[in-house]
Amino acid sequence: MLDNIIYALTHVFDLKIILFMIIGVVVGIVVGGLPGLSVTIAVALILPFTFGMDPALAILMLLAVYCSGIYGGSIGAILLNTPGTAASAATAADGFALTQKGKTGQALGMSLYASVIAGLLSGIVLLFVAPQIAKFALGFGPPEYFTLAVFGLTIIAAVSGKSLAKGLVMACLGILVSTIGMDLLMEIRD
Repeated sequence: MLDNIIYALTHVFDLKIILFMIIGVVVGIVVGGLPGLSVTIAVALILPFTFGMDPALAILMLLAVYCSGIYGGSIGAILLNTPGTAASAATAADGFALTQKGKTGQALGMSLYASVIAGLLSGIVLLFVAPQIAKFALGFGPPEYFTLAVFGLTIIAAVSGKSLAKGLVMACLGILVSTIGMDLLMEIRD
């Protein structure tokens, strides 16, 4: 595993890759900072430009757009009290309060540091934990899937509160949407 990490790091520090990651960061911050445009839209907009690229270069550029777009959403949340992304909704409360006190730079700096540190730590944890999670998930069978489905339905009932009918309608709609693309013949053959 250490060999793979070293191999990846040698590719990441290539000048061409760093240049395209910088372009991705700029695009992500600009699109994430605009209220109404989400990180998903930023990735979708930049995706056609990556079709002719080297796969590693394209994925790193898309990753840069996504990660910086999440941070970019906090800019609108801090300055305008309008989160640019759903992930920055909590930032709007504390960040805008600091802006009203005249500490805009401090709020933006804390948001940047928190985003970078959390991104690095979660990436490192995922690097070491993902193989074990994948082995666990591949062991799932029909009883586990049934249990997950029942758990999801009970959560819907719990959060529906007084409007249980609306919750059940949305649960049925969710189940209907989840069946799109399922091929019974493929399921039987597997």
